[in-house]
Amino acid sequence: MDASNPQPDATRSPLSHGALKGVKVLDLSRILAGPTCTQLLGDLGATVIKVENPKTGGDDTRQWGPPYVIDAAGEQSDLSAYFMAANRNKRSVAVDITTAEGQAVIHRLAAQADILVENFKPGGLAKYGLDYTSITKDLPGLIYCSISGYGQTGPNSHKPGYDLMAQGYGGLMSLTGDPDGQPVKAGVGIADVMCGMYATIGILAALHHRDTTGEGQQIDLALVDAQIAWLINEGVGYLNTGSLPQRRGNEHPSIVPYGLYETSDAHVILAVGNDSQFRRFMEFLGLEGLAEDPRFATNPARLQHRGALNDILIPALKRFSMDAVIAGMEARKVPAGPVQTLDRVFASDQVAARDMAIEMQSGAGPVQLLGNPLNFSRTPVTYRHAPPQCGEASADLLDAPDPFAKA
Repeated sequence: MDASNPQPDATRSPLSHGALKGVKVLDLSRILAGPTCTQLLGDLGATVIKVENPKTGGDDTRQWGPPYVIDAAGEQSDLSAYFMAANRNKRSVAVDITTAEGQAVIHRLAAQADILVENFKPGGLAKYGLDYTSITKDLPGLIYCSISGYGQTGPNSHKPGYDLMAQGYGGLMSLTGDPDGQPVKAGVGIADVMCGMYATIGILAALHHRDTTGEGQQIDLALVDAQIAWLINEGVGYLNTGSLPQRRGNEHPSIVPYGLYETSDAHVILAVGNDSQFRRFMEFLGLEGLAEDPRFATNPARLQHRGALNDILIPALKRFSMDAVIAGMEARKVPAGPVQTLDRVFASDQVAARDMAIEMQSGAGPVQLLGNPLNFSRTPVTYRHAPPQCGEASADLLDAPDPFAKA
């Protein structure tokens, strides 16, 4: 798919810019949580103007490489892979908000926007007159989303927030890793990404309320709060029992067998979710008797005798290749799959069929990006603007009477 020139299906809605066409977003955020949110809004059709600090070279993640895009002259651009992951469908303007002139620019843009997203420390924008109270005094309909490490209130509200800190403070790392090893963070900034998704949900709810009542509002969202919210079953389990969950590596706290197992040539993932699947799994291994063994016949029993079952399964699975296990499980409708490296992921027919890897044309040259996973039958996502270079649209937009219309 050529994302630089998307061709919507002729049977779909004429809203070629998606469900949020006409919504205007002023993005004062940087790093990952806020930019993830505003990229999602942009993919859904909103017009997003990203404000960057010209004195620092823009968003911090522009320097978080390699890799970087190399331009036609062979020079390293300011488009790092990290930055590009969360900044398509935006126009970048360079504005120094520490100056009176820069503050006036932000007020003018905010007056034309529906949504403002920022992730400064609580109180950090007040000295510039850009905090929620100041900027909405004459803009009662503005939706103002504030993302911070610990939120606008509470004893830690003054502390900075980074994904790793949130994963540690919010408990996720205590659940992740080998039982006898160190706590381990997730392989990507998942606390930031999920916070950005919660922000998107909150903004869409506030937008509906504003469209119904005319009232804007502030959304106060913390990285740590968001991370705690998605502790899911482990968090609820602790609250109801007071028992600390154990790190189990790749195993599941409530389902056995469910995890990563070694075969004769590779590792395989098995997710045996119920007792009938377990019986079919035992049939494949030639261990039908285990499905009738009182220690293993039900999932609660298998949980209780996890170690004894693994002592049998681990050597049994090593008699088979990974492909043989996956084929055998698929034939018996038992969930199983490989652990793929990214080269295999992006070479797969599934990724191609779902448009999960796209190409766009940036000011520094062609760039490869991840696709948006949302598929709408009437208002498809669109890829209109490649991740911008810092201040790329300043001259084009800042002198325009309506910058959002021109963006």
